[in-house]
Amino acid sequence: MGQLGFYYDQTACVGCKTCQIACKDRNNLEVGTLFRRVHEFEGGKFPKPYAYYLSMSCNHCKEAKCVKGCPTGAMHFGEDGTVQHDKDMCIGCKYCVWNCPYSVPQYLEAKNIVGKCDSCKDLRADGQNPACVDACVMRCLKFGDLDELKAEYGNDLVRELPVLPSASQTNPSFLIKPKNEALNQTYKKREV
Repeated sequence: MGQLGFYYDQTACVGCKTCQIACKDRNNLEVGTLFRRVHEFEGGKFPKPYAYYLSMSCNHCKEAKCVKGCPTGAMHFGEDGTVQHDKDMCIGCKYCVWNCPYSVPQYLEAKNIVGKCDSCKDLRADGQNPACVDACVMRCLKFGDLDELKAEYGNDLVRELPVLPSASQTNPSFLIKPKNEALNQTYKKREV
């Protein structure tokens, strides 16, 4: 099996945040902590405004800066190549938080450790999908072998957008079917 990661169809996403809520519930996260975020972008002007969404969690990067920056080995590559976190080894130093260009690892103050998306590895071990994938009402998300996902969804997929850091920094395991507007170099970001 090749590199595992997420596929996201931005052209079908309606920004409902069901994936975000499913992740939050699955991980029993406190208010203000999210392992998956749905961002909204808007632009254009009358009479042609536009908006699009971007659902992001850990990109399980091949060259993960969070793993390189972790002094204890708590942030590490799992046997399947995904980026995993060992809460028992974590000392809460936040180096992974500072190193990740996608702002994925979250410091859990009440526990004095960091947490992040583990791609629901326990569900996957039982042959199920990550919670966010099954929760998506528009079926915008999939998780699997990136080569298989690319073969299924086509060669027009991208790994970076103007609103994201350069993919050359980390080699993210993420494929996006982008909306045309998302490829535009200008945008206005609005957190909701």
